[in-house]
Amino acid sequence: MKSISLKTRMTPGPFEVMVRKEVADHIRSRRFLVLLLMVLLVFAGTLYISFSHIREAKGDSDFVFLKLLTLSDGTLPTFHVFLSFLGPLLGIALGFDAINSEYNNRTLVRLLAQPVYRDNLLLAKFCGALLVVGVLFLSLVLLMVGGGMILTGVKPEPAEILRILAFVVLNVVYVGFWLSLSITLSVGFRNVATSALVAIGIWLFFTVFYKILVNAVMNAVVPEGYLMPEEMLSYNRLLMSLLRVDPGQLYTDAATTLLMPSVRSLGALSMEQMAWAVPSPLSFMNSLMIVWPQVTGLVAGTTLCFALAYYLFMRKEVRA
Repeated sequence: MKSISLKTRMTPGPFEVMVRKEVADHIRSRRFLVLLLMVLLVFAGTLYISFSHIREAKGDSDFVFLKLLTLSDGTLPTFHVFLSFLGPLLGIALGFDAINSEYNNRTLVRLLAQPVYRDNLLLAKFCGALLVVGVLFLSLVLLMVGGGMILTGVKPEPAEILRILAFVVLNVVYVGFWLSLSITLSVGFRNVATSALVAIGIWLFFTVFYKILVNAVMNAVVPEGYLMPEEMLSYNRLLMSLLRVDPGQLYTDAATTLLMPSVRSLGALSMEQMAWAVPSPLSFMNSLMIVWPQVTGLVAGTTLCFALAYYLFMRKEVRA
């Protein structure tokens, strides 16, 4: 009896089996290898520029490893700026055919004929891709820390380690939003090409057209002529509120605050606030409190998209 119960405990459940299968499929797919190569090339290029300029910043011993992710000579943007463009593509590529490809290949009926729940299937699709993304970013960060220790001979400070790990979590959350959105589109559209084009269209709208639209609206709303400081501050806050509907803007604000401890605010400050500000880097907890609304917004968007995918998938007829 004990041996039977032990075998029962060691036997993986349906959800764990599906997550392993999803991870294996993503690792072996050609599109993931292409995206992995793109991320590695961007990471190597930005890290090479940071290594070539780290000696100039080595005299300032504070946050040396954070400078590896933020230093640039102007030829290439920093790593987190690149990720604000590549992150959505990575999430879309891993999820745009998560459900409709199974439906078109007639494997969804066979899979759901097994003793598995529909929600386990949808959650396994999401968790498997997110696990691959998390391991990818964590590996890149470990390579960065190891290379920085070999080059500079300086050990990372605890505050730097916390900020870098928080940056990894932020990247996973950001890619998770686009992954959840692409899975929702794969449930809503039967055609794989349609779901991919709609996901890329949404990404292009927020990347290119949304900022142009917001600036046009603000130019029409803001009156011409001299404005009082209070009016300028209120309009600036309205502009930032509209821009933060864009997930990329939320990610950029959070990444900049985590990687640059000198950033003390993400909005407009009054003259009184600037006069009483202490010119010193913020602690990790203070920076985390500043970026908490941005991270919460990304998590809320991910949850909303996944809930919509769950609702559509539970009502979907798979035998047709």
